[in-house]
Amino acid sequence: MNQMVLRVRSKKKLNEVARDLEAAAQRNKFGVLGVHDLKAKIIEKGVEFTRDCLIFEVCNPQQAKQVLEANAEISTALPCRIAVYSEGDGITLATLQPTAMLAMFDAPGLASVAEEVERTILGIMEAAAS
Repeated sequence: MNQMVLRVRSKKKLNEVARDLEAAAQRNKFGVLGVHDLKAKIIEKGVEFTRDCLIFEVCNPQQAKQVLEANAEISTALPCRIAVYSEGDGITLATLQPTAMLAMFDAPGLASVAEEVERTILGIMEAAAS
C-alpha cells in the first residue's frame, strides 16, 4: 500500500458518504469547492466504466492563504482532494497526505500547517465514513 495515501473504509452507501463528507467539511471550516463524478465523465466520453468515483476538492481558506504566501508553487497541490469510490462491498475514502505533498516543496516552516490540515482531513473522512 502507498504510504502517501490516507484511507478510510465505510459500509455506507456512496450518496450517504458524499452527503456526510460535505457536512463534516463544513463543520471543520473546509469548503467544498467542487465535486467531480469521474464515472459519469468517463462514460460521457464514450468509455465504459462501472466503478463509482467522486472527487471532492476541499479547502480551508486561512490555511491555503498561509501556504500560498510562503510559496506560490504549492498552488499546484491545492485544493486538497478526497476521493470517494466503490471498492468491494463498501466505499473507500482516500487522500494524499498533505504532509507528504508539502515535503515536495521548499517550505520548511509550513510543516505544522500541513500536519493540522492532515489531522482535519482525516477527521472529516472518518466522520463521513462512520
